[in-house]
Amino acid sequence: MEKPVRKAVFPAAGLGTRFLPATKAQPKEMLVLVDKPVIQYGVEEAVASGIDNIVIVTGRGKNAIEDHFDVAVELESYLEQRGKKEQLEEIRKITRLINVSYVRQGEPLGLGHAVLVAKNLVGDEPFAVVLGDDVIDAAPPALKQMVDVFHRVQGPVLAVERVPMEDVSSYGVVKYEEDASLPAGVHRIVDLVEKPKREDAPSNLAIIGRYILTPDIFGALESTARDRTGEIQLTNGLRHLLKTRPLYACEIVGTRHDTGNKLGFLKALVYFALKRPDLAEPFRKYLATLDIKP
Repeated sequence: MEKPVRKAVFPAAGLGTRFLPATKAQPKEMLVLVDKPVIQYGVEEAVASGIDNIVIVTGRGKNAIEDHFDVAVELESYLEQRGKKEQLEEIRKITRLINVSYVRQGEPLGLGHAVLVAKNLVGDEPFAVVLGDDVIDAAPPALKQMVDVFHRVQGPVLAVERVPMEDVSSYGVVKYEEDASLPAGVHRIVDLVEKPKREDAPSNLAIIGRYILTPDIFGALESTARDRTGEIQLTNGLRHLLKTRPLYACEIVGTRHDTGNKLGFLKALVYFALKRPDLAEPFRKYLATLDIKP
Protein backbone atom coordinates (compact mmCIF):
# COMPACT_ATOMS: atom_id res chain seq x y z
CA MET A 1 0.00 0.00 0.00
CA GLU A 2 1.42 3.36 -1.09
CA LYS A 3 1.73 6.17 1.45
CA PRO A 4 -0.61 9.18 1.09
CA VAL A 5 0.40 12.11 -1.12
CA ARG A 6 1.47 14.91 1.22
CA LYS A 7 3.95 16.96 -0.84
CA ALA A 8 3.84 18.88 -4.12
CA VAL A 9 6.89 19.99 -6.10
CA PHE A 10 6.64 23.20 -8.12
CA PRO A 11 9.45 23.60 -10.68
CA ALA A 12 9.98 27.36 -10.94
CA ALA A 13 13.56 27.87 -12.12
CA GLY A 14 12.80 28.63 -15.77
CA LEU A 15 13.87 31.92 -17.32
CA GLY A 16 10.46 32.91 -18.71
CA THR A 17 11.88 34.17 -22.00
CA ARG A 18 8.46 34.11 -23.72
CA PHE A 19 7.38 37.02 -21.55
CA LEU A 20 10.39 39.29 -21.89
CA PRO A 21 10.80 42.13 -21.08
CA ALA A 22 8.24 41.63 -18.26
CA THR A 23 10.24 38.72 -16.84
CA LYS A 24 13.61 40.41 -16.97
CA ALA A 25 13.32 41.44 -13.32
CA GLN A 26 10.44 39.31 -12.02
CA PRO A 27 9.74 35.57 -12.18
CA LYS A 28 7.16 34.49 -14.76
CA GLU A 29 5.47 32.57 -11.93
CA MET A 30 4.65 35.94 -10.35
CA LEU A 31 2.77 37.32 -13.36
CA VAL A 32 -0.69 38.21 -12.11
CA LEU A 33 -4.04 36.76 -13.17
CA VAL A 34 -6.55 39.32 -11.90
CA ASP A 35 -5.11 39.71 -8.38
CA LYS A 36 -3.08 36.55 -7.72
CA PRO A 37 0.22 35.40 -9.21
CA VAL A 38 0.03 32.37 -11.46
CA ILE A 39 1.89 30.10 -9.02
CA GLN A 40 -0.65 30.77 -6.27
CA TYR A 41 -3.43 29.16 -8.31
CA GLY A 42 -1.46 25.92 -8.31
CA VAL A 43 -0.61 26.15 -4.61
CA GLU A 44 -4.28 26.72 -3.73
CA GLU A 45 -5.20 23.70 -5.89
CA ALA A 46 -2.72 21.57 -3.96
CA VAL A 47 -4.15 22.74 -0.61
CA ALA A 48 -7.71 22.05 -1.81
CA SER A 49 -6.52 18.55 -2.74
CA GLY A 50 -5.23 17.82 0.76
CA ILE A 51 -1.56 18.62 0.06
CA ASP A 52 -0.03 21.30 2.28
CA ASN A 53 3.73 20.62 2.03
CA ILE A 54 4.99 22.67 -0.90
CA VAL A 55 8.50 22.32 -2.39
CA ILE A 56 9.42 25.09 -4.81
CA VAL A 57 12.41 24.53 -7.10
CA THR A 58 13.85 27.97 -7.73
CA GLY A 59 16.83 29.59 -9.37
CA ARG A 60 18.59 32.91 -9.58
CA GLY A 61 16.26 35.91 -9.59
CA LYS A 62 13.31 34.07 -8.01
CA ASN A 63 13.35 35.77 -4.61
CA ALA A 64 9.94 37.32 -5.24
CA ILE A 65 8.37 33.85 -5.01
CA GLU A 66 9.86 33.30 -1.56
CA ASP A 67 8.76 36.76 -0.44
CA HIS A 68 5.22 36.15 -1.67
CA PHE A 69 4.74 33.03 0.45
CA ASP A 70 6.51 34.50 3.47
CA VAL A 71 4.90 36.46 6.31
CA ALA A 72 4.83 40.20 5.52
CA VAL A 73 4.91 41.69 9.02
CA GLU A 74 4.94 45.35 7.97
CA LEU A 75 2.10 44.93 5.47
CA GLU A 76 -0.02 42.92 7.90
CA SER A 77 0.50 45.55 10.60
CA TYR A 78 -0.46 48.33 8.16
CA LEU A 79 -3.67 46.57 7.09
CA GLU A 80 -4.58 45.70 10.68
CA GLN A 81 -4.15 49.28 11.91
CA ARG A 82 -6.43 50.54 9.15
CA GLY A 83 -9.10 47.93 9.69
CA LYS A 84 -8.68 46.34 6.27
CA LYS A 85 -9.71 42.93 7.58
CA GLU A 86 -10.66 41.35 4.25
CA GLN A 87 -7.32 42.16 2.61
CA LEU A 88 -5.45 41.11 5.75
CA GLU A 89 -7.16 37.72 5.81
CA GLU A 90 -6.46 37.23 2.11
CA ILE A 91 -2.69 37.65 2.43
CA ARG A 92 -2.54 35.62 5.64
CA LYS A 93 -4.58 32.75 4.26
CA ILE A 94 -2.04 31.21 1.93
CA THR A 95 0.91 31.39 4.36
CA ARG A 96 -1.18 29.78 7.10
CA LEU A 97 -2.30 26.92 4.88
CA ILE A 98 1.07 25.63 3.68
CA ASN A 99 4.50 24.54 4.81
CA VAL A 100 6.87 25.69 2.08
CA SER A 101 10.47 24.68 1.36
CA TYR A 102 12.84 25.84 -1.36
CA VAL A 103 15.66 24.19 -3.25
CA ARG A 104 17.84 25.79 -5.92
CA GLN A 105 18.18 24.08 -9.26
CA GLY A 106 21.32 25.98 -10.20
CA GLU A 107 20.99 25.55 -13.95
CA PRO A 108 17.68 25.01 -15.76
CA LEU A 109 18.54 21.55 -17.10
CA GLY A 110 15.07 20.28 -17.85
CA LEU A 111 11.95 19.25 -15.98
CA GLY A 112 13.41 15.87 -15.05
CA HIS A 113 16.41 17.58 -13.47
CA ALA A 114 14.12 19.97 -11.56
CA VAL A 115 12.27 16.99 -10.08
CA LEU A 116 15.55 15.27 -9.27
CA VAL A 117 16.92 18.19 -7.23
CA ALA A 118 13.87 17.95 -4.96
CA LYS A 119 14.78 14.36 -4.01
CA ASN A 120 16.06 15.10 -0.50
CA LEU A 121 13.06 17.25 0.39
CA VAL A 122 10.56 14.73 -0.97
CA GLY A 123 12.06 11.70 0.71
CA ASP A 124 10.66 8.19 0.43
CA GLU A 125 7.04 8.94 -0.31
CA PRO A 126 4.75 9.67 -3.27
CA PHE A 127 4.45 13.30 -4.32
CA ALA A 128 2.79 15.59 -6.82
CA VAL A 129 4.52 17.70 -9.45
CA VAL A 130 2.66 20.85 -10.48
CA LEU A 131 3.67 22.93 -13.49
CA GLY A 132 2.41 26.38 -12.62
CA ASP A 133 1.95 27.42 -16.26
CA ASP A 134 -1.08 25.13 -16.44
CA VAL A 135 -3.84 26.80 -14.45
CA ILE A 136 -6.77 24.40 -14.17
CA ASP A 137 -10.25 25.35 -13.02
CA ALA A 138 -11.90 22.12 -11.90
CA ALA A 139 -14.26 20.76 -9.26
CA PRO A 140 -13.01 18.64 -7.66
CA PRO A 141 -9.54 20.15 -8.20
CA ALA A 142 -7.35 18.46 -10.82
CA LEU A 143 -4.87 17.18 -8.23
CA LYS A 144 -7.69 15.77 -6.11
CA GLN A 145 -8.96 13.85 -9.13
CA MET A 146 -5.47 12.42 -9.59
CA VAL A 147 -4.92 11.61 -5.91
CA ASP A 148 -8.15 9.63 -5.91
CA VAL A 149 -6.95 7.67 -8.95
CA PHE A 150 -3.53 7.14 -7.33
CA HIS A 151 -5.09 5.57 -4.24
CA ARG A 152 -7.06 3.23 -6.49
CA VAL A 153 -4.31 2.12 -8.88
CA GLN A 154 -1.39 2.39 -6.42
CA GLY A 155 0.97 3.73 -9.07
CA PRO A 156 2.14 6.94 -10.79
CA VAL A 157 -0.58 9.01 -12.43
CA LEU A 158 -0.13 11.55 -15.24
CA ALA A 159 -2.73 14.19 -16.04
CA VAL A 160 -3.78 14.14 -19.69
CA GLU A 161 -6.12 16.06 -21.96
CA ARG A 162 -7.42 15.29 -25.43
CA VAL A 163 -6.04 17.85 -27.88
CA PRO A 164 -6.57 18.34 -31.62
CA MET A 165 -4.25 16.12 -33.66
CA GLU A 166 -2.68 19.18 -35.24
CA ASP A 167 -1.43 20.22 -31.79
CA VAL A 168 0.12 16.94 -30.60
CA SER A 169 3.64 17.99 -31.61
CA SER A 170 3.57 20.56 -28.80
CA TYR A 171 3.10 17.93 -26.07
CA GLY A 172 4.26 14.69 -24.63
CA VAL A 173 1.71 12.13 -25.81
CA VAL A 174 0.76 8.78 -24.29
CA LYS A 175 0.13 5.49 -25.99
CA TYR A 176 -2.38 3.59 -23.92
CA GLU A 177 -4.48 0.47 -23.71
CA GLU A 178 -8.00 0.12 -22.45
CA ASP A 179 -8.50 -1.68 -19.16
CA ALA A 180 -12.07 -2.48 -18.12
CA SER A 181 -11.02 -2.59 -14.46
CA LEU A 182 -10.12 1.11 -14.47
CA PRO A 183 -12.58 4.01 -13.98
CA ALA A 184 -13.79 6.00 -16.97
CA GLY A 185 -11.12 8.42 -18.17
CA VAL A 186 -8.26 6.44 -16.63
CA HIS A 187 -5.93 4.50 -18.95
CA ARG A 188 -2.94 2.23 -18.55
CA ILE A 189 0.06 3.74 -20.33
CA VAL A 190 2.00 1.62 -22.81
CA ASP A 191 4.48 4.27 -23.98
CA LEU A 192 5.20 8.00 -23.91
CA VAL A 193 6.39 10.05 -26.88
CA GLU A 194 7.79 13.57 -26.51
CA LYS A 195 6.45 16.04 -29.12
CA PRO A 196 5.72 13.54 -31.92
CA LYS A 197 4.92 14.50 -35.47
CA ARG A 198 1.20 14.36 -36.13
CA GLU A 199 1.54 11.25 -38.28
CA ASP A 200 3.62 9.49 -35.62
CA ALA A 201 1.46 10.33 -32.58
CA PRO A 202 0.09 7.22 -30.85
CA SER A 203 -3.00 9.13 -29.64
CA ASN A 204 -4.26 12.62 -28.95
CA LEU A 205 -3.97 12.23 -25.18
CA ALA A 206 -1.47 14.94 -24.26
CA ILE A 207 0.36 15.11 -20.94
CA ILE A 208 -0.44 18.34 -19.10
CA GLY A 209 1.18 19.93 -16.07
CA ARG A 210 0.22 17.59 -13.23
CA TYR A 211 1.87 14.36 -12.06
CA ILE A 212 1.55 12.06 -9.07
CA LEU A 213 4.88 10.25 -8.83
CA THR A 214 6.44 7.63 -6.59
CA PRO A 215 9.99 7.92 -5.16
CA ASP A 216 11.38 5.34 -7.59
CA ILE A 217 11.20 8.09 -10.24
CA PHE A 218 14.42 9.48 -8.74
CA GLY A 219 16.41 6.35 -9.60
CA ALA A 220 14.86 6.35 -13.06
CA LEU A 221 15.88 9.97 -13.62
CA GLU A 222 19.41 9.32 -12.37
CA SER A 223 19.66 6.58 -15.01
CA THR A 224 18.23 8.79 -17.76
CA ALA A 225 20.67 10.17 -20.30
CA ARG A 226 20.57 13.85 -21.14
CA ASP A 227 19.00 14.74 -24.45
CA ARG A 228 20.72 16.58 -27.30
CA THR A 229 20.20 19.92 -25.52
CA GLY A 230 21.86 18.63 -22.36
CA GLU A 231 18.61 18.41 -20.40
CA ILE A 232 17.07 15.56 -18.43
CA GLN A 233 13.51 15.16 -19.62
CA LEU A 234 10.86 13.89 -17.22
CA THR A 235 9.15 12.05 -20.09
CA ASN A 236 12.31 10.03 -20.69
CA GLY A 237 12.57 9.23 -16.99
CA LEU A 238 8.96 8.04 -17.00
CA ARG A 239 9.67 5.80 -19.99
CA HIS A 240 12.51 4.30 -18.00
CA LEU A 241 10.21 3.80 -15.00
CA LEU A 242 7.58 2.19 -17.22
CA LYS A 243 9.92 -0.78 -17.66
CA THR A 244 9.52 -1.66 -13.99
CA ARG A 245 5.98 -0.62 -13.03
CA PRO A 246 2.64 0.43 -14.57
CA LEU A 247 1.89 4.09 -15.19
CA TYR A 248 -1.58 5.53 -15.57
CA ALA A 249 -3.13 8.47 -17.44
CA CYS A 250 -6.02 10.40 -15.91
CA GLU A 251 -8.16 12.61 -18.13
CA ILE A 252 -8.80 15.75 -16.12
CA VAL A 253 -12.35 17.05 -15.98
CA GLY A 254 -12.05 20.83 -15.97
CA THR A 255 -10.83 23.85 -17.92
CA ARG A 256 -7.09 24.18 -18.46
CA HIS A 257 -5.29 27.38 -19.40
CA ASP A 258 -1.70 27.33 -20.65
CA THR A 259 -0.41 30.60 -19.22
CA GLY A 260 3.11 29.84 -20.45
CA ASN A 261 2.42 31.69 -23.69
CA LYS A 262 0.99 35.17 -24.21
CA LEU A 263 -2.28 34.17 -25.86
CA GLY A 264 -2.98 31.50 -23.25
CA PHE A 265 -2.20 33.97 -20.48
CA LEU A 266 -4.61 36.54 -21.91
CA LYS A 267 -7.36 33.92 -22.28
CA ALA A 268 -6.86 32.90 -18.64
CA LEU A 269 -6.98 36.51 -17.51
CA VAL A 270 -10.33 37.07 -19.21
CA TYR A 271 -11.68 33.72 -17.99
CA PHE A 272 -10.89 34.33 -14.31
CA ALA A 273 -12.00 37.97 -14.45
CA LEU A 274 -15.40 36.87 -15.80
CA LYS A 275 -15.69 34.34 -12.96
CA ARG A 276 -15.37 37.08 -10.36
CA PRO A 277 -18.76 38.33 -9.09
CA ASP A 278 -17.31 41.79 -8.44
CA LEU A 279 -15.80 42.13 -11.91
CA ALA A 280 -17.83 39.99 -14.30
CA GLU A 281 -20.63 42.38 -15.23
CA PRO A 282 -18.65 45.62 -15.69
CA PHE A 283 -15.83 43.74 -17.44
CA ARG A 284 -18.25 42.01 -19.81
CA LYS A 285 -19.83 45.36 -20.66
CA TYR A 286 -16.41 46.85 -21.31
CA LEU A 287 -15.39 44.00 -23.61
CA ALA A 288 -18.61 44.50 -25.61
CA THR A 289 -17.64 48.11 -26.32
CA LEU A 290 -14.29 47.27 -27.85
CA ASP A 291 -13.74 47.74 -31.55
CA ILE A 292 -9.97 47.62 -31.77
CA LYS A 293 -8.06 46.69 -34.89
CA PRO A 294 -4.34 45.78 -34.82
